[in-house]
Amino acid sequence: MQVPTPYLLFLGDAPHAKTAQGVRDWRPDLCVGQLRFPGSALDMRLPEMDLEEAVAAGARSLLVGAAPAGGLLPPAWMEWIERALDLGMDIASGLHTKLNDIPSLKAKADQLGRKLHDVRHPTEDFPIGDFAFRSGKRLLTVGADCAVGKMYTALSLEREMRERGWAADFRATGQTGIFIAGQGISVDAVISDFVSAAAATLSPANDADHWDLIEGQGSLFHPAYAGVTLGLVHGSQPDAMVLCADPTRTTIGEFEYYPQPTLEACVQAYEAAAALTNKGAKVVGVSLNTSKLSEEDAADLLARTAEALQLPCVDPFRTGVGAIVDALAMQHGGAQG
Repeated sequence: MQVPTPYLLFLGDAPHAKTAQGVRDWRPDLCVGQLRFPGSALDMRLPEMDLEEAVAAGARSLLVGAAPAGGLLPPAWMEWIERALDLGMDIASGLHTKLNDIPSLKAKADQLGRKLHDVRHPTEDFPIGDFAFRSGKRLLTVGADCAVGKMYTALSLEREMRERGWAADFRATGQTGIFIAGQGISVDAVISDFVSAAAATLSPANDADHWDLIEGQGSLFHPAYAGVTLGLVHGSQPDAMVLCADPTRTTIGEFEYYPQPTLEACVQAYEAAAALTNKGAKVVGVSLNTSKLSEEDAADLLARTAEALQLPCVDPFRTGVGAIVDALAMQHGGAQG
């Protein structure tokens, strides 16, 4: 799925805008402005624009970047979406409501030659393939739990590698990541038999010195989402994995009977799982979200974790990910573009 850029971020009157915030933080160059209703407390610190101003500024897609209650499309938003189509924009949404399932909206888009991008709902068919070795290098971010910084870490690695002149591309596997990258596959909506095939499609053969940085999803230790994680591990056939975790958690998500695994257990489990399709796959670093810790406590924890696991340990926000890229350079000869 590929979404035309740049975007006008549509915030409406929603209370949350995680998707818009992610796009604003990581790809501000793809955002011409924001459109929010009077009284909205949301603010992406972008120019305020109406639809006509956004089109004049070059916007090609209206990105529904906010989440209304229940994730469903509010009827009051429809007139704005229809007007955006009239003005020549595509519509991109990560909501549970499928724009293409709204007959009047689909008919208007077809009539005008515009597209409705339901990025949460892939439409591709994925061939199973043979999972043979493919050229290029791949790194997958994996987690001790959900929502521990896998996307943030992958994007931080892409930025660091590119700043060093490496050939590297972030590969999105969730709706926010797709908007940031402009393309990708939302794997949690792929039929379970084809998750591995989707991951392989997302990271095909490439130049020998090229890195695909694949956004992880879920966790092998999460009772609800381990399936999508395993599919990503097998399909991406990673040469390297970076383990992401939140050191302040004691249980898996809201599952009180499932304690957080040790980082040592995570390393063992992910390397064992990845060995099915790439026997050389290794965890090469750890990324911890230390935002709830003081600077002193965070630095101490990162140092102790690095010593215990004999792996570089970072917080992308506080320390950057340079130590992990340094390790990759030593292990893989730099892989510079």
